[in-house]
Amino acid sequence: MDLLIRNATLPDGRTGVDIAIADGRINAVGAALAVSAAEEIDAGGNLVTPPFVDAHFHMDATLSYGLPRINSSGTLLEGIALWGELKPALTQEALVARAMQYCDWAVARGLLAIRSHVDICDDRLLAVEALLQVKRQVAPYLDLQLVAFPQDGLLRSPNAFANLKRAIAMGVDVVGGIPHFERTMAEGAESVRLLCEFAAEKGLRVDMHCDESDDPMSRHIETLAFHAQRLELQGLVTGSHLTSMHSMDNYYVSKLLPLIREAGVAAIANPLINITLQGRHDSYPKRRGMTRVPEMLAAGIDVAFGHDCVMDPWYSLGSGDMLEVAHMGLHVAQMTGQDAMHACFLAVTETPARILGLSGYGLTPGCNADLVLLDARSTVEAIRLRAGRRYVIRRGKVISQSPAAQATLALPGRPATVDFRLHSG
Repeated sequence: MDLLIRNATLPDGRTGVDIAIADGRINAVGAALAVSAAEEIDAGGNLVTPPFVDAHFHMDATLSYGLPRINSSGTLLEGIALWGELKPALTQEALVARAMQYCDWAVARGLLAIRSHVDICDDRLLAVEALLQVKRQVAPYLDLQLVAFPQDGLLRSPNAFANLKRAIAMGVDVVGGIPHFERTMAEGAESVRLLCEFAAEKGLRVDMHCDESDDPMSRHIETLAFHAQRLELQGLVTGSHLTSMHSMDNYYVSKLLPLIREAGVAAIANPLINITLQGRHDSYPKRRGMTRVPEMLAAGIDVAFGHDCVMDPWYSLGSGDMLEVAHMGLHVAQMTGQDAMHACFLAVTETPARILGLSGYGLTPGCNADLVLLDARSTVEAIRLRAGRRYVIRRGKVISQSPAAQATLALPGRPATVDFRLHSG
């Protein structure tokens, strides 16, 4: 074997597990494996998981906070307007540099797969060229999947559909959309039809910004589910945000959720951004903003969490930490039971991997040896502590390493060190 990890705890709760790795893949998983390896890591009972996956991000805008100015209102619409102001001043070199810096952050956080939307409404397709370059550069250590995203509206922006087709021809992976930003509900529905038919023709996945609004009458997810089923795109279509669902009446939602499940449409909530941008027109009571995550999970719909933004026109914070995303999602959705908290961990690992169609992802023999050793003993504890990533492994090679998180105390009659992993749930 090339690498042997001893005494690991797995996300499903199994303890004392060894993981043997050879030729970049997991060779064997079991207790006390009778094998030797060129390199050995003692997990010490800590959690070993497949890498984190971010199902929804905007890498073309990341780390641009303050350019050309700060979003003073903090609203979604000012963020979109601000991005429009910034686009003419963008350069490919700056886009690549910021994206590469973010990918470094991601790797250090054990985030080895990202689906990033890239704006195609700039006729130069500068951001598309930049992120395709980044995708090639990071391919040895990070899977970057790109979505052709008509930020200014497919029908509202004159050349958007032609630009989207050009972006796909250049190598962008997924068809995106933003129906609620079109001029009318009817044009929004028409954009969904056009985009889904184009994706079906090309055999591509669809990931649409859908109903990112407090308006309960923004119901494009219903249209998206209809076309996914009509065009036999089950398992290939995702609705991102879906925040209008938090304002819809329960009767309509009781009809909507089965339609989404029957159509095989997945959902992506973005807790950090949804709770920041939504409810801005409310005084009190103020809506939380995030879509109905527990209800969708109960209906059998795949639900993932995305980071969405890091230090850009919409969000001034963030660090690429998907455990922070899971932590916020847990709180906003009030998912505080043990099984619910574990589901929040899956929403930043296994579920988004399935939504993105990642091959070789997992902890069974034959899977890619892409692993993260966390400074925690369970998935719940990992979220509670936003646990450190002791080792990040890609295809059996350690690509990032961090020390254990401990504090040294100088208190009379107390232990010299504090282990924050103790007394976990």
